[in-house]
Amino acid sequence: MVDYGKEFMLLLMDEKCYDKYFLEFDFLDGDCFRALLSKGLGFGIIAGSVLVKVPQIMKILANKSAKGINLFSICLDLLAVTIHMAYSFVSGFPFSAWGDTSFLALQTAIIAILVLFFNGAPAMSATFTVGYSALVYVLMGGLTPLSFLLLAQGFNVPILLLGKLSQALTNYRNGSTGQLSAVTCFMLLAGSLARIFTSIQETGDQMMIITYGASSFANLVIALQVLYYWNSDKSKKSSSTGAVTKKPKAKSKKSD
Repeated sequence: MVDYGKEFMLLLMDEKCYDKYFLEFDFLDGDCFRALLSKGLGFGIIAGSVLVKVPQIMKILANKSAKGINLFSICLDLLAVTIHMAYSFVSGFPFSAWGDTSFLALQTAIIAILVLFFNGAPAMSATFTVGYSALVYVLMGGLTPLSFLLLAQGFNVPILLLGKLSQALTNYRNGSTGQLSAVTCFMLLAGSLARIFTSIQETGDQMMIITYGASSFANLVIALQVLYYWNSDKSKKSSSTGAVTKKPKAKSKKSD
């Protein structure tokens, strides 16, 4: 008879740690605790990644605008995430160590499609959808050797930094974070910080650790901008609302 409880626990730990916890009742083993914490964090990050960029997508759809969103930054971010996803998948790393990138890639691609669409380029939006789908198939469908993906992963840090910091520069020039979602920005920062620990624990891959370190730095810059421009964005909205409410008063004076 299958012990479903044990099967579930073996998703979070190996046989050795299962025996330590449930047969020997040794709950103070440091290696098993770190492994369990890493797995738990990994699956928690994956669960969070399912919705991490949904607030950003909903904000664009609600406002029917992609104002303030740097398409160049989005495309570079998407490229970096896609390369990382393909490298991890082909390398055979545990899904708990990289699964969130699959959901991040999907949502980032949707954002890029929406930015193109609301910037008046629906045909380009459709072309982008087909082109990106083909790229994912080439990278993850066994057509690309691991050696190439390893080389591409090495370029991920400058690609990621250039993409994220391009958005930061756009925010600085606009004096606002535009249609960026604060929830998404903070969730990305928390996820990238947690991924440094899970990468150390589950893969030991130096390239992955460096990539998540760079991602954390770039996400921190944008998160700090969100906090800094928060009041600025609010004051702009209130001033524009005030300008609209003043117009009817001017008309009423003329009618008198």
